[in-house]
Amino acid sequence: MKFAPLCCSFLLALTASAAAAVSLVPQPVLMKTGKGSFAFSASTPIVYPAGSPEAGRIARLLGAEINQSSGLDLAILPSSQAGRSAPIRLLLDPALKEAGLEGYRLTISRRELLLAAPTPAGLYRGGQTLRQMLPYGSGKRTLALPALEIIDQPRFSWRGVHVDVGRHFHSVSYMKRIIDWMALYKMNRLHWHLTEDQGWRIEIKKYPLLTGIGAWRTEPDGSRYGGFYTQEEIKEVVGYAADRFIDVVPEIEMPGHCMAALAAYPGLSCTGGPFAVQTQWGVFKEVYCAGREETFAFLEDVLSEVIELFPFGYLHIGGDEVPRDRWQACPRCQARIKAEGLDDEAELQSWFIRRIEQYLSAHGRRLIGWDEILDGGLAPGATVQSWRGMEGALIAARSGHDAIVSPGSHTYFNADISAIDLRKAYSFEPVPAGLEPERIPYIIGGECCLWSERITEENLDYQLFPRLLALSEVLWSHPGQRDYADFLRRVRNHYPLLETLGIGFGPEARPVSLLTRFHPDEKFHTVTLESGEEGMALHYTLDGAEPTTASPRYTSQLTIDRPTRLRARAFRDGRDYGESAGADFDFHLAFAAPLQIDHSFSPNYPAGGGRALVDGLRGSIAYGDGRWQGYEEVDLIATIDLGEIRPLHRLRAGFLQDTGSWIFLPAYVEWSLSRDGSSFRTVAAFDHPTPAGTSEQRIQEDQTELPGTMARFVRLRARNVGLCPAWHPGAGGKSWIFVDELVVQ
Repeated sequence: MKFAPLCCSFLLALTASAAAAVSLVPQPVLMKTGKGSFAFSASTPIVYPAGSPEAGRIARLLGAEINQSSGLDLAILPSSQAGRSAPIRLLLDPALKEAGLEGYRLTISRRELLLAAPTPAGLYRGGQTLRQMLPYGSGKRTLALPALEIIDQPRFSWRGVHVDVGRHFHSVSYMKRIIDWMALYKMNRLHWHLTEDQGWRIEIKKYPLLTGIGAWRTEPDGSRYGGFYTQEEIKEVVGYAADRFIDVVPEIEMPGHCMAALAAYPGLSCTGGPFAVQTQWGVFKEVYCAGREETFAFLEDVLSEVIELFPFGYLHIGGDEVPRDRWQACPRCQARIKAEGLDDEAELQSWFIRRIEQYLSAHGRRLIGWDEILDGGLAPGATVQSWRGMEGALIAARSGHDAIVSPGSHTYFNADISAIDLRKAYSFEPVPAGLEPERIPYIIGGECCLWSERITEENLDYQLFPRLLALSEVLWSHPGQRDYADFLRRVRNHYPLLETLGIGFGPEARPVSLLTRFHPDEKFHTVTLESGEEGMALHYTLDGAEPTTASPRYTSQLTIDRPTRLRARAFRDGRDYGESAGADFDFHLAFAAPLQIDHSFSPNYPAGGGRALVDGLRGSIAYGDGRWQGYEEVDLIATIDLGEIRPLHRLRAGFLQDTGSWIFLPAYVEWSLSRDGSSFRTVAAFDHPTPAGTSEQRIQEDQTELPGTMARFVRLRARNVGLCPAWHPGAGGKSWIFVDELVVQ
């Protein structure tokens, strides 16, 4: 059967019975089922073209995967040693050239299994389709596959996974695991983010301090964290990926996100340092000095060694989140602007990128940068990776530049499942709306991103799966084929395969969400429980215990009118599923009381609005839980009216510290009381100095005992630190106070 040009006219032809037996991700372009099945056993060899060592290597990989799934150890034979009627055959067929570099045809009948492709890459992709059809863990001596024909090729040539090892390091063995997962789901680009403010991860022989100093950081608790890949280890990973037809794209960040490099070689900066490898996340003012020729000599030396290690024709230079403060104050950079006839620092950044691109182009590499490289003018041959939405891809394509799409809204799989669930990931469309048809070929594909501020080897699997399956299908299959209900069925059929392969996977959506509504006049809350997935049974408790199937099952809205520790959990088929959700309700004297706030809270972090600080709801360590009220740069001054003079025994306030998100404890907290609302008396005060360099996330509760004190009005003053201190990556930026509840007992 000949390949036709890839188009949306290909429709899936699949009977209901075959659908139950075949659950492929990504969905093939065309699949037709036949009658009967093909049975094979340990005595059935896999035969490959005798003149193709590459096809032989693919056959051996396929044989190992069949052995892993079933225990059958098939012989691997060249065609010169097998008869013409060999039942399992791999065939390189140039006549199938319309399939492109990765297309294939898989034909399974009662008599034979034939996998044909015009290239070894196509053979390998078809082998992964076959691999997904195998009955993992069956233990049978004979396997049977349904008769069918598949014709397949990808929609996009660039189907990537971005892995950041700068913040948290991943071992060589773990990187190989990621490559195996990518291969199974037909992803073909590993974007390896090797340098960051928090760590330099690649050995550069000419500059040994990059790994001697730059690969290690001293954490706030005094421990040493880090690691790097030797050049031999880099070659090992790149070779492992190449065997699976995955190209590795290194990212060497410039001109920003370079604190680890500057800690090793401070003379490459505008100020001369000294600097330290960072323990905080964020954007730092220190960048490579664009006015020093030494900077470019260093970067070209580094890139020359990187190019030798990575044979693929692309190299990513980052180019994102570059503060220009140092350039503005640097005489060398200002001289560079004047000498090059540039208008400002934005054009200086563009000039920097263009100079690096010229070097890469002269050495056979194409430059990729995040969409900030559009600012100030785009380098001639640059490829844009659009992460701040789709606008960067739209601009790049319209200007004749290739674009890779990875918007944070749909493809940042380091995000919590509540922000990007499986359905949202599957809804992603890589071609920007409004792009002219003739410009669509400039959209070469997309990537999912795993930024590792809070991702380690312990939880990466759970962040990547099952969402990787969604992006796999989005980038391989045509949008006209997509049906979420059918995709979800196929994904769930893959869970046994993932378990067999030892891949941890997270939920498809937030298993249970807890939605509260405050009724201040009636002084109670109503709570609604929802599940992001179908087929869930929700159970809850009111005493803080973890729910079981024996706990009350949620059927209708709950009313909370007394102190309660609500916990809720989702169950599927009697088994607990995902994390529980919870809320602690604290009913106290100030609950639902009138509240005056002198400085407005941020509309971005309103919590429950005007009376959120007396709604009885406590916040969690995650500031995005909707229960923290945020005050940017201003002080918090809140006055509670209890309605009458009352005896008071205890005052308590809860504050959040998350300096990596610019949230600091108040520098100073003061409680005062009044009987008449005009004359206040201070009853307690606290200082909260923030240790330099701290990155600890914690909740601070300031509590004051006042046995028998009488008052009607209670006032809290919490002084904002104002601007982030000099040691902080956001030094000079506006800081935040986050507060959850003012408790009066």
